[in-house]
Amino acid sequence: MSTLQNTARTYLDFERPLAELDGKIDDLKALNSSGQDGGGVDVSEEVARLEGKAQAQLKSIYAKLDAWEKTQVARHPSRPHFGDYIHGMISDFTPLSGDRKFGDDQAMIGGLGRLRGQPIVIMGQEKGHDTETRLKHNFGMAGPEGYRKVVRLMELAERFELPVISLVDTAGAYPGRGAEERGQAEAIARSIDKSLSLKVPFVTVITGEGGSGGAVAIASADSVNMLEHSIYSVISPEGCASILWRDAAKAETAAGAMKITAQDLIKLGVIDKIIKEPVGGAHRAREKTIKSVGTAIMAALKELQPLESKARIERRREKFLAIGRDLA
Repeated sequence: MSTLQNTARTYLDFERPLAELDGKIDDLKALNSSGQDGGGVDVSEEVARLEGKAQAQLKSIYAKLDAWEKTQVARHPSRPHFGDYIHGMISDFTPLSGDRKFGDDQAMIGGLGRLRGQPIVIMGQEKGHDTETRLKHNFGMAGPEGYRKVVRLMELAERFELPVISLVDTAGAYPGRGAEERGQAEAIARSIDKSLSLKVPFVTVITGEGGSGGAVAIASADSVNMLEHSIYSVISPEGCASILWRDAAKAETAAGAMKITAQDLIKLGVIDKIIKEPVGGAHRAREKTIKSVGTAIMAALKELQPLESKARIERRREKFLAIGRDLA
């Protein structure tokens, strides 16, 4: 993914025309603040005109994103991550560490908190926001101890009858040798199994990338929601292209064929709801996005909480068994 830098903003490659417009706006504002008259031109009017043009162009660009462009938006470095959601919508958050078997996985964060007064257990992958934190959190790719931590948190939620919330943002589970030696596949399978038999309401939101079993392990929920420009797939477009064509450069073609966008997946019955993002993506209005996610979670909980646990489990299992049954 290539990006362009303009002051503190990061632009994706398909946003180049917008970057140029914003650059002109910044130059005019700098000219105005320096006390110059702009050569007789009414700078404020020109700035307003260009800002209107930029907003219109932004809206036009994001109204017709293809699958590969959505993939780039889902991976945008300024997109809100798990820690941002915790800070922006969860009060009294108490992180819980460790799987009680091997250690604590920093890619998978979870704990207790309150969402608009509702006590919950919340978990999700944290990618990090700079080099230091990305290395600390292993770029959001959890090992088996991360998924065993998830099972422990789900069991805790059942014990205290607390709803479970998961926020998914990972390229996939960590594929390293050490993770495989410690039982990565078994840990993911047990996490999915626990998700499907969980006695309390379970809501998930795919906030960025939903990659492979690393995502499914914490997304087998009663209500599966996706942000408008997030992606959800069995493998990354690059991985798919490498397998099919032995050429990762064909990732754009793979993305279009894989049906990885929220708009495709809701038609296929894989997800339940699309959460609209602000114009220009979640990274352009982080607080607004976080508020929208909180509202969507509360709406899903309101629907799920009146159900008996047995009925909820049956409904959850049938939901996943039904995926793909009606496809020609």
